[in-house]
Amino acid sequence: MTPDWPLILFYSFCTVTLIQLFYYLFFFSRIAFYKHKAKAVSQTHPVSVVVCARDEAANLTKNLPGVLIQKYNTTHEVILVNDNSLDESKYILEAFQKKFRQLHIVELTQEAKHIPGKKFPLSIGIKTAKYETLLMTDADCVPASEYWIDKMQQGYNEQTEIVLGYGAYNKKKGLLNKLIRWEAFHSALQYLSYAQAGVPYMGVGRNLSYKRGVFFRHKGFSAHNHLPSGDDDLFINTAATKKNTEIVIDKDAFTLSEPPKTWSQWVRQKARHYSTGKYYKAGHKFLLGLYSLTQFLFYPLLAAALLFFNWELVLAVLVLKLLTQGLVLYKSTEKLDEKDLFPLFILLDIWMFFYYMIFSLSVFKKPRNRWK
Repeated sequence: MTPDWPLILFYSFCTVTLIQLFYYLFFFSRIAFYKHKAKAVSQTHPVSVVVCARDEAANLTKNLPGVLIQKYNTTHEVILVNDNSLDESKYILEAFQKKFRQLHIVELTQEAKHIPGKKFPLSIGIKTAKYETLLMTDADCVPASEYWIDKMQQGYNEQTEIVLGYGAYNKKKGLLNKLIRWEAFHSALQYLSYAQAGVPYMGVGRNLSYKRGVFFRHKGFSAHNHLPSGDDDLFINTAATKKNTEIVIDKDAFTLSEPPKTWSQWVRQKARHYSTGKYYKAGHKFLLGLYSLTQFLFYPLLAAALLFFNWELVLAVLVLKLLTQGLVLYKSTEKLDEKDLFPLFILLDIWMFFYYMIFSLSVFKKPRNRWK
């Protein structure tokens, strides 16, 4: 019997669509319709903010004040690890320290052997911290409000050891800015919603909090010290569980950073980040891989089904998918303050087909050993 290829195409298209709808309804809707649970008793704790910098004089001048002027009534400190900087960072930090007593500077003057990337300076910062609750961000990030520390620490309860936040990019004109912000939003939609579903798999170092206890219990970054990246996502992939992880998506708890200015800068950045994905737990790789595969196959199968099968049935399936996707994305962009991206969601969703082609090879490339 000759296979009915048009029917097989249509069934394949429907299968891919159903899988995509599953992700939107089971995972992503948890962010779209997220409601913060008010605590019966609110309690604050001392916090150690840890920032690592390497030749970041300009960013420190611009962004560090936003970390230092936080309105947080409980004791807190800011630890700045200056990692072998060759610019004027040392003198800028010394000037800040004279004005802000909570700023503690750790000067590193030697490179760590066989530990590439940011892991060694970050480990030193964590070991230097006085307090159990840690809050991490980068030198090129600034808190979105003066209540960043307060809002992020509100994510903790008795069982919580890890709190995931959102690290957004500043809104700029141009196509590249929208593509970068869409990818960051799309990534956050995944890791935040997975955490809400009890499957936390990563966080971003631009806005991440955890307890010193969980860091030392997992021996820091020792399991992946040989990799230049992964101080955020691989550590969370190892340490996060259904019970010990919470999220905070209050807009006052966001951090903001400047996006890459050129395509080549963005490609290098994403290649470095995606090089760690192959080290995730098997279950996480399956969930992420299945979603990416079906998103990649959706539009080629749509085009083929429209050409070779009943176009009216194909369009009916497409409309169902777009309506569901549109509702979830509208509410999610509202939650993560990315509403200007929503009118372009169909075009940006099509762009992801090309995005996966561009960055898929990053998994097999050896990342650079330096973090700056």
